Amino acid sequence: MTRRMSTTLGILGVPAALLILIWFAQRRLIYFPTPDVPPPHVVGLPDAQPITFDTSDGLTLNGWFLRTEGSPRFTVLVFNGNAGNRAHRADLAAALRAQGLAVVVFDYRGFGENPGAPTESGLAADARAARAYLETRQDVDPAKLVYFGESLGAAVAVELAVTHTPAALILRSPFTSMVDVGRVHYPLLPVRLLLRDRYPSISRVPQVRCPLLVVAGDRDSVVPIAQSRQLYAAAGSPKALEVVEGADHNDEALFAGDQMMRAIARFLEQVP
Repeated sequence: MTRRMSTTLGILGVPAALLILIWFAQRRLIYFPTPDVPPPHVVGLPDAQPITFDTSDGLTLNGWFLRTEGSPRFTVLVFNGNAGNRAHRADLAAALRAQGLAVVVFDYRGFGENPGAPTESGLAADARAARAYLETRQDVDPAKLVYFGESLGAAVAVELAVTHTPAALILRSPFTSMVDVGRVHYPLLPVRLLLRDRYPSISRVPQVRCPLLVVAGDRDSVVPIAQSRQLYAAAGSPKALEVVEGADHNDEALFAGDQMMRAIARFLEQVP
């Protein structure tokens, strides 16, 4: 082998090795779980009921159930984004309950204290298990379930809504697909070829058969608002779009902000 050929092969080997590394490590670039979950009273939910339920592949997941006084108008099942754990959604849960809604926040596999590792198929199984658990509770009416999905959780909620229709679907900062998001943040990589977990919400949302609310910030640097608008346009009616001006992806306005909560209240008032 000539020195020139050896040099050429060495140069070609560097990007190949990088792509192989990305292939095996890509889920670490997608999922950012936080393992430590404080007791609910520490995050302002002193009366939250700890719950557990099992997935179809044998994992036990943990969550919190928040009751409301009297009979709740709806029970909201919250699907978290790709980072943190359920404790980071405490303000959202409290704000939803203040509207007379029962609320469930839980962690996917690999998040919080839960076993396993997150994958697209795994999160879909977790979502089905969460709904199946709620269907066993006497204080929950399955016909009055509302899904709330945040960012990556919006994709999880959309997939569940296709097969298990809720009373209503609320998507906060939803993307069209993980491929499209990856292309935004890694424009030089062959994302479509590399990506394992694709979350193709844009092809699934036309199959959703319930009222839809999309909430998005117009300064979102993680999920461009153009993707949220595109997903909204692909969905059937009835639907509503709420744009929070000046809000970035992780701003408080998109976690439990007043404008978002007012939009949710208006939306749910119109749901039978």
